[in-house]
Amino acid sequence: MMNSLLIAEQVSVQNWTYILVGLTFTLYIGIAIWSRAGSTKEFYVAGGGVSPLANGMATAADWMSAASFISMAGIISFAGYDGAVYLMGWTGGYVLLALLLAPYLRKFGKFTVPDFIGDRYYSNTARTVGVFCALLVSFTYVAGQMRGVGLVFSRFLEVDINTGVIIGMIIVLFYAVLGGMKGITYTQVAQYCVLIFAFMVPAIFISIQMTGNPIPQLGFGSELADGSGTYLLDKLDGLSTDLGFAEYTEGSKPLIDVFAITLALMVGTAGLPHVIVRFFTVKRVKDARKSAGIALLLIVILYTTAPAVSVFARTNMIETVSNQPYANVPEWFKKWETTELVVFNDKNDDGLIKYLSGDAFLRGEDGKFDFKKPNPNTKNELYVDRDIMVLANPEIAQLPNWVIALVAAGALAAALSTAAGLLLVISASVSHDLIKKMINPKISEKGELVAARLSAVVAVCVAGYFGINPPGFVAATVALAFGLAAASFFPAIILGIFYKRMNKEGAIAGMVVGITAMLLYMIKYKLGWFDEVVPDKSEWWFGISPEGFGTVAMLLNFIVSITIMKFTKAPPKEVQDIVENIRIPSGAGEAVNH
Repeated sequence: MMNSLLIAEQVSVQNWTYILVGLTFTLYIGIAIWSRAGSTKEFYVAGGGVSPLANGMATAADWMSAASFISMAGIISFAGYDGAVYLMGWTGGYVLLALLLAPYLRKFGKFTVPDFIGDRYYSNTARTVGVFCALLVSFTYVAGQMRGVGLVFSRFLEVDINTGVIIGMIIVLFYAVLGGMKGITYTQVAQYCVLIFAFMVPAIFISIQMTGNPIPQLGFGSELADGSGTYLLDKLDGLSTDLGFAEYTEGSKPLIDVFAITLALMVGTAGLPHVIVRFFTVKRVKDARKSAGIALLLIVILYTTAPAVSVFARTNMIETVSNQPYANVPEWFKKWETTELVVFNDKNDDGLIKYLSGDAFLRGEDGKFDFKKPNPNTKNELYVDRDIMVLANPEIAQLPNWVIALVAAGALAAALSTAAGLLLVISASVSHDLIKKMINPKISEKGELVAARLSAVVAVCVAGYFGINPPGFVAATVALAFGLAAASFFPAIILGIFYKRMNKEGAIAGMVVGITAMLLYMIKYKLGWFDEVVPDKSEWWFGISPEGFGTVAMLLNFIVSITIMKFTKAPPKEVQDIVENIRIPSGAGEAVNH
């Protein structure tokens, strides 16, 4: 009887998933067909006629990727206070982008970062370096999104992660290639509504359940609803220390690494090509500023809720599985085990789940956990992938089946909205910056549109490969993309806008040195390609993690750029005049094309 009830419950969750995911995907594809691009301007910048409200919602959806929806709360739930670097870096970075860069780039009138780099630094070599950096950043970023898609499908549609990634590739390819930026913009408006509803509903449910407070942002700092008078955070601190973990509300990361990761995420945001292009889809510079403000308010809703979701999920998970008989684990635990995102190994054969500090398994040569090799140095018997915490949260809290399915639909909306924006950047970099501006300037508009769509197809295939073979957790993979953007684009854009003496020699040298330093550090300390095993954190330079090294690489970029500039000739007068012009607020109603 119990088994049949469990099966009925699971079928019900799966049916709800098919219904909600099916409805949302039908909506996205319908919007893509309705708003398909008929010109290169519509494909690249949606014809430049999107309203500030629609653009603000689309920007928020573009910005809040699988890393924000799935992984950020997961990382905070495991790292506690230390995980706040992702919150601070990404939120601060958006403010930096909206206030410091977007209006000036909008006035310059170039809708891709390589286009800005090529024209500002009057050099096709600079443009080529810009295209290479844009592709590298976008592919690293999109790998995290495709892994997020694979995670959702693997659990809720009960397929393996690789099949899940392939399903996601087909869906995103359809509406990104057909609709271009015009289709993506209106699809992302719908995706924002889906993802924010999906994130907030379970958070509100669980906040009421645990603390009696319907506002999650207040709930996680409130007393428990059980009448004990204990605060939720105090309870989680106690649970954490009892199991040998650090106190949840205390930080353990070195201050230099906290600073480096936060700054790398902030300045990396300001160099992200898929977010920058959003400010060209509105008619005027004033509208670009408005949509930036709207997007920030919409982003804040999720970002202030994520710490609460982290606390709810972590507390519920520890209480549900720690020291419990494996024979009695709930159905959600068994389902996640089939994906190998939850792995239990009963080291002492007592039938109880020992969830303690320390890695339950040894790492293989590729730096990933080998689930066939239990770690003899710790008593911990359980591995839980950080990326499942938001997805499993409503199941752990025993919320209604439709809420569980809603979270799956929201996670897919978050991952696919960002993946689509990134694919557009990749296709624009190839068709517009590489083919039209350098290889074949006489290409027709129709030919350029075909090239853009074909390059998006190739980009989806490459993104799918990286989604199947990601270099880390979703948020960690995305953090590397921000580091690459910080190391390459941020100094070139800042100096290009605010320092008219900056020349092509300095910018090119700085970008090459910055991106090379970041790549080498990432390959050595994240992927372990130069060593038999991935080096541990004791070998990091200055104690700075690969996710934070973008700050060091950015500083190197600035130093090299300014030093080389001092010993080479100034830019032509017309370029200096352009720089002078984009910083003059008067007459800034329309973008100026040069």
